[in-house]
Amino acid sequence: MPVLNATSRHEVTFRVNGTERTVRVENRMLLSDVLRHEIGLTGTHVGCEHGVCGACTVQIDGAPARACLVLAAQAEGMNIRTVEALAAETGRLSVLQQAFRDHHGLQCGFCTSGILMTLDALLAAEPDASEGVIRDALSGNLCRCTGYEPIVRAALAARDTLRKGGN
Repeated sequence: MPVLNATSRHEVTFRVNGTERTVRVENRMLLSDVLRHEIGLTGTHVGCEHGVCGACTVQIDGAPARACLVLAAQAEGMNIRTVEALAAETGRLSVLQQAFRDHHGLQCGFCTSGILMTLDALLAAEPDASEGVIRDALSGNLCRCTGYEPIVRAALAARDTLRKGGN
């Protein structure tokens, strides 16, 4: 069995926002770095690089995941969805993004992409999520500006719109 050193490079293929991508990465390269620097999807923010702040949250096979904790090589064959996928191809905001706008769910915006990806996955899995479930889901996303109240209001508004069949 060959020994790979930390700087050897190899190809990894995965789907990002519905498009198959093949990138040549070092073994130690993080998914967050590949998304931002190799693919150019800068909506995935990098904050703590320890999986604590949630700014780098993406969806991997439909579940929220910290891109700073995933090696790019681990994403082989997976479906990755970033915040760029939320807006429709027409450029219109998604229901969740519009609710954030309407309810002032962001201030500086650094945490917003991670929060949106967390809530998007939650509302897809639990369309009737209660306020408590929403708050629990947000416990892995750090926001230093809003105090979370407008974020929770936005999530509840999006939930209600989606329940009524809004898109």
